[in-house]
Amino acid sequence: MLHLRLITPADRTEAVVSVIESTVGTTHLVVLPGAARDPRGDVVLCDVAREAGDELLQELQALGLAEAGSIAVENIDLSLSRRADAAEEEAPGEAADAVLWEQLTEATHEESTLTITYVAFMILATMIAACGVVLDNAILIVGAMAVGPEFGPLAGVCTAVVQRAPRLALRSLGALLVGFAVAIAATTLFSLGMDAIGQFHEGMLDKPRPNTGFIWQPDPFSFVVSLLAGVAGVLSLTSAKSGALVGVAISVTTVPAGANAAVALSYGEFAQMWGSAEQLALNLGGIMLAGILTLYAQKALWRTQRGRWARRPKT
Repeated sequence: MLHLRLITPADRTEAVVSVIESTVGTTHLVVLPGAARDPRGDVVLCDVAREAGDELLQELQALGLAEAGSIAVENIDLSLSRRADAAEEEAPGEAADAVLWEQLTEATHEESTLTITYVAFMILATMIAACGVVLDNAILIVGAMAVGPEFGPLAGVCTAVVQRAPRLALRSLGALLVGFAVAIAATTLFSLGMDAIGQFHEGMLDKPRPNTGFIWQPDPFSFVVSLLAGVAGVLSLTSAKSGALVGVAISVTTVPAGANAAVALSYGEFAQMWGSAEQLALNLGGIMLAGILTLYAQKALWRTQRGRWARRPKT
């Protein structure tokens, strides 16, 4: 269930209440006349099944509440109410399959913003991965994958393409490209510094690395895995099952490929550097392609169910 808190101008409250009452899956409607002070207006509270949330949000935005008032949405972790149970039964479909497009856009906007914290995580993840590729240590590689924050901008690109939001697309691409560029540059310097103190040496990169050699040797499976990870990552975002993102993060060779490219560059190993760059490009491209196609599929499914979610008198 979702909880909505609305601030509505007094002259639109009746229309807002009418929309809520006629939307399948809503309950616990409360109207507080004149309770809002900034902006001034009435406060309307209600709960809605997640399956019906997107349609209700679109109706409310069509009434101009986003401009003249406010729409706030929260997830309800626990609701002990027979009426809430009945509302969820009335709304067709399953909550885990419902997509809140506004929530997805807002979430990816935040995750795809270029910040100091985002760049710091990218640098740290790439440096950890650099230690992993030099030591041929798979545990460090997995750890670096989990630390890397690159899926946020990737999801931002996918959402922006499907929602036709060019600003979000540019912001996400900028964060992705700048993040990797800065991380690779910093890791190249880190590699040179580790070499200077005797912790890294060129022979460690050239020797057989059975646990991490795949990082700079892309093959068809690299693209296949990135496609599967892209689908899983987008589904985890749209269904609010964020725990699956950890599995996505450690299944695709993005940060480790950037790290191997940085270390190879520091030693002039250009064959490994270009192989790593190809691996990185394949994985990023596969994730974005799969993510975009998954969101389009979800949007198409959403439209086919829209008829079932049409407003009708509640029983």
